[in-house]
Parts: sequence; structure tokens; C-alpha cells
Amino acid sequence: MDPCRPRVIGEPASDFFIEALARLDRAGLQYLMGGGFAYSWYSGVGRATKDLDVFVRRDDVSRALELFREAGYRTEIPFPHWLGKVHCAAHSIDVIFSSGNGVASVDDLWFDHAQAGRMLGRPVHLCPPEEMIWSKAFVQERERFDGADVLHLFRALGSALDWERLLMRFGNYWRVLLSHLILFGFAYPGQRSQIPTWVIEELMRRFAADEPEADPRVCYGTILSREQYLWDIEHLGYRDARLEPHGQMTQTEADIWTAAIEPNK
Repeated sequence: MDPCRPRVIGEPASDFFIEALARLDRAGLQYLMGGGFAYSWYSGVGRATKDLDVFVRRDDVSRALELFREAGYRTEIPFPHWLGKVHCAAHSIDVIFSSGNGVASVDDLWFDHAQAGRMLGRPVHLCPPEEMIWSKAFVQERERFDGADVLHLFRALGSALDWERLLMRFGNYWRVLLSHLILFGFAYPGQRSQIPTWVIEELMRRFAADEPEADPRVCYGTILSREQYLWDIEHLGYRDARLEPHGQMTQTEADIWTAAIEPNK
């Protein structure tokens, strides 16, 4: 049987995806399911998806892609700072090891706190909801805004989340988390109790505290959108906070990510 033939056209539960997960399992390569599958599992919000998001450690990316090359699939690493891809006809698998802004790298904690689920008829481990919130909170492009996903995860899981770990994940970017929590209270006024009081108090304490003067020539907007703050970098003289020493990306990585912006959005 052609491994690329989907069981049902347009449905994600295809032979390709099932065979792909089985291949990873047989190789003993640790991976986590993310994307629309994990989001729907946690949030209860249905979402159709035509591709598969598989999260691995950075050190496992080459091995994962090699497994699929050996099986005859086309593979590539279009964005060397966070994403590889496996192609099979109209379907694809994203092999993810970080995030587009270089912030949410997959590390051992993702696996330590993974949750059990069942997808495509197979037992799988899901990306932890805390790490999903962490990575999604920064996706604020004109054409894609994951804020509603973050709020849906708060609504479904807020009281059960590991808030100490979530605060640790956001680190110095805690204002991004606070902004989503404020929007959550607006979108779901009847569920505000889902967020522990101490979390709001801690973030508001930080907000009210005197802080050291920040570098006035650094723009952190590029952490939120690869496109919408380019004007600041290219014309207003701001430095890109994604780049070392402020961020995790090199100039070459940022240039590749910028070049992939679709025109006429």
C-alpha cells in the first residue's frame, strides 16, 4: 500500500499519520503530540487539522527526520531554529523543537510533565498544557493570533495548572502572561476564579514595583510578531530582542524566518 494514501481524504486520521507515529514508536524516539490534537484534547474545542505537530528535543530532530527519509518521505528543515517537516503528498508533519521566536525550546520538562492521551487510535503523550500556553501566548501575528487558544486552555484547566512552573516558563516575559490573564477575566467573567488569586497578586505586584530602566533601543515586539515590528527594526533604529544577547536567535535565523513571511497579508 502507498504509505501516502490517506484513509479518508481531508481527515487527519490517515495511514500516513498512523504509520508515522508507529515508526517513531518502533525507533524508541521520544516525542509529544501537540498542535490541534492536543489543544482539542485539553480545551474541548473541536478543531480540524490536516497536519500533525510532533514535538521532540533539539538533539533528536536529525534522527527523527532520518527515520522518515529512510522510509521514502521528503524531509526538510526550513527553519533551523525551531522546525523540521516531513512531506507526504498533501499531508505533512511538523517536527518542532522550539518556537518561531526562539523562546519556547523543548526541554526535559516537557517530557517530565507530559500527559497521556489517545489519538489516531494509539496511546500517545501530549505536550503539557503549561508548555502549550507558554508557546501559544507569544503568537500574535496579523494572520494568526493564538490568544483565544490560551484563554480556552485557562477556561478548561486553569485551576489545575502548575502555575509555579508557568510563571517560571514566562520568566522576564511575565507581562505577556499577565496580558492574557486580564483578557481571560474579560472574556469569561464568570470563570475568573479559575485563576488562583495568588497568581494575579504576584503579577500585579511585579507590575507595580519599581524596575531597573530598560534599554530604550530594544524592541520586544518581535517576540510577539515576526512581521508587525519590522518597521521598528528597519526604520526606527530599534534592536531586535529575538537576537543574541537579548534572545536566542542569530541574525541568519531571523532573516530566514522573516523571508518566509507571506506577501500581501
